[in-house]
Amino acid sequence: MAPWLQLLLLLGLLPGAAPAPNEPRAAGAQAWELESPELLEPARFALEMYNRGRAARTRAALRVVRGRVRRAGRGSLYSLKATLVEPPCNDPTVCQLRVSKKTLLCSFEVLDELGKHMLLRQDCGPVDTKITDDKNETFSSFLPLLNKDPLPQDFSVKMVSIFKDFVTTYNRTYETTEEARWRMSVFANNMVRAQKIQALDRGTARYGVTKFSDLTEEEFRTIYLNPLLKEEPGKKMRLAQSIPDLPPPEWDWRSKGAVTKVKDQGMCGSCWAFSVTGNVEGQWFLKRGSLLSLSEQELLDCDKVDKACLGGLPSNAYSAIRTLGGLETEDDYSYHGHLQACSFSAEKAKVYINDSVELSQNEQSEAGGLAGQEGPHLRCHQCLWHAELAPYSSSPPQFYRHGISHPLRPLCSPWLIDHAVLLVGYGNRSATPFWAIKNSWGTDWGEEGYYYLHRGSGACGVNIMASSAVVD
Repeated sequence: MAPWLQLLLLLGLLPGAAPAPNEPRAAGAQAWELESPELLEPARFALEMYNRGRAARTRAALRVVRGRVRRAGRGSLYSLKATLVEPPCNDPTVCQLRVSKKTLLCSFEVLDELGKHMLLRQDCGPVDTKITDDKNETFSSFLPLLNKDPLPQDFSVKMVSIFKDFVTTYNRTYETTEEARWRMSVFANNMVRAQKIQALDRGTARYGVTKFSDLTEEEFRTIYLNPLLKEEPGKKMRLAQSIPDLPPPEWDWRSKGAVTKVKDQGMCGSCWAFSVTGNVEGQWFLKRGSLLSLSEQELLDCDKVDKACLGGLPSNAYSAIRTLGGLETEDDYSYHGHLQACSFSAEKAKVYINDSVELSQNEQSEAGGLAGQEGPHLRCHQCLWHAELAPYSSSPPQFYRHGISHPLRPLCSPWLIDHAVLLVGYGNRSATPFWAIKNSWGTDWGEEGYYYLHRGSGACGVNIMASSAVVD
């Protein structure tokens, strides 16, 4: 083994390296198993895909299979290692020389959603021996997307340099040498994940180093996302009246003064509160002509139905605003990013709402509503294909830098909505249609705090769970 590869393995910089001693195994993840019966069905499906289009006499046969399965919601992801044997070539019309049986080592990723299989990755190469154990796996199985462009000899040095730049840029400090080494391992693993997302994205987005790059999937999901959006249905709201007119080709409420600056929810799963206040800020501006930055902390403290930093539902938040009697401003009730005692004062409330409505799931109607009197409206969209479905659980927004994101459906499933954001506009860049989305992760993420998502394809469930406050 090359010295630089040995160094990476020792530092834990390769995907598949053993987790740090204090890193718990994700719930639902199973260790590598030899020939587990549960792996046979997805393995046979992968074999069928491999043999598709091949004549019967040239089809490969399945030999040894092992793998692991990770589950989330309605889906399971199977990471498989398998040996396939291709038959010898004896047909003179196909091959000039007799070729003996060829053994292949293959890596497959098979997604099972409600019993329907989908092949996400296939990487096969000739081998001389059968699979033995994780420590002897080929390097190609670690980085399948890099096979055509082998890593340079100074890869580990460059990765350390990039990590140091990350630490400086985002002012990271780690308490111990062990933690720093572990975070560097996570960072390097995330760079591989970001590259896979980049290779699979169908838009113009660029993925790479962000302020979340030293967080594991589980950490990112737990700290910044909102699991309640997919776990609880929420209060049913009346459906808003559809907009019959064709929307204009582009629209941006930011340029019309209806959107406050990008805020930062910090290490708190309070996206639901930020998206609701953003919506109410816009609605109040449309009706009263005054743009006020409203208090998310009031909702964290005083909305007794939702769970503060552990998540919440927009429908509950709208109801809480009506029950409380309104929202205070950010200046009067400042944000701290953790649950406190409710200190709402009705005398200080500056805005109120009369009702809330559910919006159409038709993206054409949404565009019309956004450009009409509905104004900027709350949008929930899936930001993580469940964290237990690695590696394709990689959250595109975790590594999003700029451009129009258009992830594959398995990477951003509408079944697993777990983040609330605010749609503020739409348009086209170089003939690529997009939604302009205000996030709540600060201006040092994305395009100055904004996420641009492909419009017209239902990407990431953008056409699901849309709602808005009503101000009369």
